Amino acid sequence: MVMDVHGHLKPSGPADWRRARTAGFSALCPFSPAAVDEDDIALARYPEAPLDDPRIGRFVSAWVGHVEEGGFRAAGSSGGMANWTAAELLRTGRVDAVAHVGGLPRDGADDPLFGYRVSRSLDELGAAAKSRYHPVELSGVIETIRGTPGRYAVIGVPCFIKAVHLLRATDPVLRERIVFTLGLFCGHMKSLRMAESFAWQTGVRMEDVARMDYRLKDPGRPANVYTAQFVLKDGGERRRDWWNFADGDWGAGFFQNPACDWCDDVVAETADISFGDAWVEPYSSDGRGTNVVVARAPDLDVMLREAIAERRLRLESVDADFIHRTQAAGFRHRREGLAWRLSWPRPGKLRPRKRTAPERVGVPARRRAVYALRFQISRWSHPLFRLARRTGIPAVYLRWAGAMLALYQALAWSRGPLGALFDRLESGGGAGRARGAQPHRR
Repeated sequence: MVMDVHGHLKPSGPADWRRARTAGFSALCPFSPAAVDEDDIALARYPEAPLDDPRIGRFVSAWVGHVEEGGFRAAGSSGGMANWTAAELLRTGRVDAVAHVGGLPRDGADDPLFGYRVSRSLDELGAAAKSRYHPVELSGVIETIRGTPGRYAVIGVPCFIKAVHLLRATDPVLRERIVFTLGLFCGHMKSLRMAESFAWQTGVRMEDVARMDYRLKDPGRPANVYTAQFVLKDGGERRRDWWNFADGDWGAGFFQNPACDWCDDVVAETADISFGDAWVEPYSSDGRGTNVVVARAPDLDVMLREAIAERRLRLESVDADFIHRTQAAGFRHRREGLAWRLSWPRPGKLRPRKRTAPERVGVPARRRAVYALRFQISRWSHPLFRLARRTGIPAVYLRWAGAMLALYQALAWSRGPLGALFDRLESGGGAGRARGAQPHRR
């Protein structure tokens, strides 16, 4: 994988990979129409799962809560459950190592802030807690797993976990050694340029950054108020809330990877256990952080229940509807929005094969406007940011971003005259509502 001019990782090889799509390559890419889908992978891995939901897949149990013991909750972006689970697998000898994302040393502006690594101790694992909205790739740790015997757990977003399973199906060594997969709920992947844009707007040069925290935790503020922190090589520090950035509204789609528009897995349906943020009240107002957890592997469900009984975890059982509500915006984009995008003409391009059927006429006008604008923001943010970098004039991008954000929020949140216009159209039946759509929310 190599970084392109827009800060996205893409496959690379001795020949042009676009012309040299082999059957093997197509079977491994999680977005390929030739690859096995999430339903088939989950059915093969969890055939005895007692629960099955079209939104979150097959599962044994679902939970909301946080880690009670130690400093896992304080050290994590949310309730500490992902890091606790990985640590518990290591502590109990279920695995010998964990492949996960952590910080990297940096010398210059183009050096990555984060990358996959393998931790074999609790201290190594604990030092890499927290979320990273950063482009990373798996090839290095896959080679480490191939070359070093042992039992491994891999942590990743939905498409990464699916890719691991597709690879395990073709590689007996990896099939034997990767014994657990831990999934992270995902809104979409960002390019390298989001961090650079945040740095610009915080008055920081990327070459001066030693490390970055995308979600600096403050127990005294709501969990959904994100704060970016830059720690500089000279020991200095800068921070700024995401909502004060011209491109800081996650849902608007700035710097989104184009592949994410064709994904229908929000909750890592193929992972043995997966974790997200509890974005519903009263949990979203609790700055200490709260997780939702979906367990699919029976032995991991037992591990959770034992820790709950020992009061090491504070978790309450929930159902699929609750999990869906915590990720409602993501599901709208990945299901209703995806259905509409699948109906678009794609001359000369592969047509994704998804579990969601194309749908054009049933999507309300406001939702179509939101999805179309989000698509354009995700596409145009990359070339305009590149132009700003090349000219050395950040305003080339930032003024456009500010205008697009205002337009997006007017559509998605019923702000200003444009939002009022859609309110009147919908209340009068001009656009209609389909399948319980919620046009006032992103």
